[in-house]
Amino acid sequence: MFFEIAKFMLYSGLVVLIAKYILVITLRKLAENLNLKPKTVGDIAGYATSMPELLTITVSSMNGLMGSSIFNILSSNIINFIQYMASILLNKNRKAFNNRAIKTDIILVFITILIPLILVWKDIEMNLIIVPAFLILFALFLYLNNNVHKLYLQKEDKEIEEQIQKEGEKEKGNTRRTALYIVILLGTGILLYVIGELLGDTLNNLCYQFNMSQVIIGILLGFITSIPELITFFESQRHYKNRDSNNMLGVVEATNNLLTSNMLNLFMIQSIGILIYAIF
Repeated sequence: MFFEIAKFMLYSGLVVLIAKYILVITLRKLAENLNLKPKTVGDIAGYATSMPELLTITVSSMNGLMGSSIFNILSSNIINFIQYMASILLNKNRKAFNNRAIKTDIILVFITILIPLILVWKDIEMNLIIVPAFLILFALFLYLNNNVHKLYLQKEDKEIEEQIQKEGEKEKGNTRRTALYIVILLGTGILLYVIGELLGDTLNNLCYQFNMSQVIIGILLGFITSIPELITFFESQRHYKNRDSNNMLGVVEATNNLLTSNMLNLFMIQSIGILIYAIF
């Protein structure tokens, strides 16, 4: 059993390291190369940092471990929020919470934690009926997020657009660099898939041969797969410190990273897990 746990930690660690040092960094460079807004960069970071969850939920579902997947999502979303709050407090950016767009996003984040808590508390079965509801909620959350940013972050958007336009003049002719980043991302996806197959075999052995609880497996996966978010929350605020005295742009990016990651974890990745579980 010790050998299987060691393999579990090794493969999970590799997923995190690849996400942290290759996936997240490459996406950041790609976003900057395309001169994207902080909100858009935060959204992209949210997609990137949810890749470990996508991998672990897919593997768990294929191996019949649906019980571990919901605890993976629940623990990931809670840990993401705790890490986000720590990054805000340590960077002394609490004033950003006065903005209505940020407040609304935080409320939506709370809901992404409350829903899986209710599912676990009421012991609701993860079946196909839940998938349409999750997809509708995902679309609703996207709509709310986009519209509150248009309403309450107009000044910041205008300022960053002017800055991006100036910086964009210096960054022309980087088509080759963009293509390189895309190739790296594709290679990273293949590498993660291979490691995911190995992780799946290990999870299967731990659960079925050594009778380890799916709850414990899910919580462990939640801790491990939340590490990339910790990196991006701090990095986003550090990135804009020299450009923005109030660091509002860094908070916008970090908040959208948090919300997008939690939304994807619960509504999209969990739905994918349910569909895979139903098929296999």
